[in-house]
Amino acid sequence: MTDKSLTRRKVLKLGVAATAATTFPWPAQAKSAESPKALFFTKSAGFEHSVVQRVDGSLGHAERVLIDAGKKQGFEVTATKDGGVFDGDLDEYAVFVFYTTGDLTTAGRDQTPPMSARGKQALLDAVKDGKGFVGIHCASDTFHSQGELKENQEQRDPFVEMLGGEFMHHGEQQAAQMTVVNNAFPGMESLGESVSLYEEWYSLKNFASDMHVLLINETEGMRGEGYRRPRYPATWARRHGSGRVFYTSMGHREDVWLNPIFQDIIVGGIHWAMGRVDVDIPPNIARVTPKADVLPPS
Repeated sequence: MTDKSLTRRKVLKLGVAATAATTFPWPAQAKSAESPKALFFTKSAGFEHSVVQRVDGSLGHAERVLIDAGKKQGFEVTATKDGGVFDGDLDEYAVFVFYTTGDLTTAGRDQTPPMSARGKQALLDAVKDGKGFVGIHCASDTFHSQGELKENQEQRDPFVEMLGGEFMHHGEQQAAQMTVVNNAFPGMESLGESVSLYEEWYSLKNFASDMHVLLINETEGMRGEGYRRPRYPATWARRHGSGRVFYTSMGHREDVWLNPIFQDIIVGGIHWAMGRVDVDIPPNIARVTPKADVLPPS
């Protein structure tokens, strides 16, 4: 690899060196009564990831990280696993952040109170009417569409339609390259042309045709049958009615949550979803990942 190509590639080195300092592209704002509120929902009706596990009543790793980021960036984070919150008043929240799995209308794996069918509809209506939504990693493994997991569906669960994509498979954790499509999007200004990250990568399907792809998962050289497919979106933004939706497939590993670049991407997505930052997000999936709907062989 040439020196020139090295300067164009931003490699995320996870560990002590990467976690020594956390930086954000926006100036810190003091918490006030006017600080917008984010609801961080971490119920695991399906598989429970270690980053959201609570031990002896303490908040999970990801919850602590996001709450701390909110304090630095002028928004207040409320973390809960109680699906009953969606039967209450949602007007106080500017954005809903999901790190969830499975059918959230069931008690499921973690046996925390489920979301009611009415609560699910209230969430979807709130986003459509102008609230923000941020999905992280396994949010795409939530409320699956009916049909075979390894196939695209014409009829998709309303939650999947809102999110813009759906989990299908993941293989072994490994380093993979993501091509950066839009450096103007908040949190991605310093990424350069590509980033390489050691993660658990989701192979995704059921993409919304109107999404604005931000990061592309480059599959060439990846290990595992589930990645034998053309490059596909890994992080995106889209409008859902009057609302703003952001999703990234990253966020499985605890060290990823401590990485300042990952934190910038998440915080940037939250700022954009809340409407604190404006940037053009024209649909580009057909142009930048034209074969995204070509799935691995069964």
